[in-house]
Amino acid sequence: MPNIKSAKKRVKVIATKTLRNKSLNSNLKTTIKKAEAALASSSDDRAAAVTLAIKKIDQAAAKGLLHKNTAARRKSRLARKLNAAG
Repeated sequence: MPNIKSAKKRVKVIATKTLRNKSLNSNLKTTIKKAEAALASSSDDRAAAVTLAIKKIDQAAAKGLLHKNTAARRKSRLARKLNAAG
């Protein structure tokens, strides 16, 4: 455990940021899974689900949760699946 005041504060700040990142990551994963489920089924809202997933991926990259190349790769894969689905 830290003894210095600034180190104690860092522990608190890191705990807060960790919770926020976990929440955002979980939300991102859920959105991507919903988009892939919509692509697998023959539903009409495939494009809307993929658009939402791409938006969430962009937001995660902007926040630093995902590297920009990782975000681009995931968006590309979703777009290819959408185009293949017709």
